[in-house]
Amino acid sequence: MIHAVVLAAGASSRYGSSPPKQVELLPNVIAALRRSTTVGGILVVLGAHDVETDERTVRCPDWADGPGASLRCGLAGLPPEVEAAVVVLADGPDLDPRAVDRIADSWRTEGGDVLAASYGGQRLHPVLLARRVWPEVPDEGARALDARLVACDDLTPPGDVDVRP
Repeated sequence: MIHAVVLAAGASSRYGSSPPKQVELLPNVIAALRRSTTVGGILVVLGAHDVETDERTVRCPDWADGPGASLRCGLAGLPPEVEAAVVVLADGPDLDPRAVDRIADSWRTEGGDVLAASYGGQRLHPVLLARRVWPEVPDEGARALDARLVACDDLTPPGDVDVRP
């Protein structure tokens, strides 16, 4: 079984005044994950802000330590039967569910411990982490792990919104 972990714990300090960007952008990410044919559940990692969602959440008390801390909190909150986690960012509102499915299908057919979508040769999200690498997540997060890239050049990149448009 594959679960999605949505990282939504950051302070959003560059985004500007309230509401925090998670409130505005998370619904699009959740909607994309719900359209995926491979995700068996969604877990949202919260930290600096409370965000309303119908999905299961986990609060990361160490969110200020960086993405690795938030990701470790999310992975620890997954059920024991989960074999892999697809990691996405709450501030990637253009996430394409086909990228999630492509990463998951590649993992199932070709294997690997860490897979990442690439767009025009650039590594982005989603990232899939097989359970056996969860203990190896460094403070820098999944970005610091070597990944097998899965081409998603024909899809729209998820985006990474840091400032209010």
